[in-house]
Amino acid sequence: MGIDEAGRGPVLGPMVYGCMYCARSYNNTLATLKFADSKTLKEEQREELFESLKVNSCIGWEVDVICPKDVSAKMLKKSKVNLNEISHNSAMGLVRKVLDMGVLLAEVYIDTVGDPEKYRIKLTEKFPGIKFVVAKKADSLYPVVSGASIVAKVTRDRALRNWVFDETALNMHMKTGSGYPGDPDTKQWLEDHKHPVFGFPTLVRFSWGTCTPFFKDAVEVTWETDELDEDATNGGSAKRQVKLSSLGFTGFKRKTEEIESSGKGRCKFFQARKLELVRKFQ
Repeated sequence: MGIDEAGRGPVLGPMVYGCMYCARSYNNTLATLKFADSKTLKEEQREELFESLKVNSCIGWEVDVICPKDVSAKMLKKSKVNLNEISHNSAMGLVRKVLDMGVLLAEVYIDTVGDPEKYRIKLTEKFPGIKFVVAKKADSLYPVVSGASIVAKVTRDRALRNWVFDETALNMHMKTGSGYPGDPDTKQWLEDHKHPVFGFPTLVRFSWGTCTPFFKDAVEVTWETDELDEDATNGGSAKRQVKLSSLGFTGFKRKTEEIESSGKGRCKFFQARKLELVRKFQ
């Protein structure tokens, strides 16, 4: 089996991990199918190769699509999960998924994230019965990884092409450029789609440093939070973030049964951002 990703660097869209697997006896045939690193192929070639492997009964494949919101939420939460760890977990999840399908995995080839040897040891400890080969540029060295690269890239391209915005603002579009932080078209898209209170649409990985300059003049929001302990030079002191309730804002929560009986739940835009209805101001 080979494993590779697409969309690790862009500020827009999901990160996709893909795998492709086949019998070891099919390996020589695999080398003749013209799979290559997806970045070296034109979009039409990738689509054609993807369609051919889908109908090939000797080949299996799976994907893990990690949406932008999940990537950023993990990177910014209190117990942070960095991008390398997100990548490792996704790859290991694919190995586990294929094993659970009853496939007898003997060898797995994977494009490295971080130090190749440390990554190989981590994988081997998790799955001791499998031989792992972790290498830089594995997608250009091993046809089975090249195939996985095509699976991941085509899946991501299609996800972007068919993206449906959760948000309902006017004049939203998908002329995003490449999605990479240095692309002027991508920067212009971010400028056109920023909101001073709600930030960016869920297409955006808001944890990327690229997003920070767009909110120099944004509305500052103070959220209710748990007590934060900060060590001070005098031996340590506890500091509590200001709560909205202490400023005179009173939250109003409707009971679950009331929401259900009315037939109207909260809009998922507000649910996703954990925004509550406020009816009383002082």
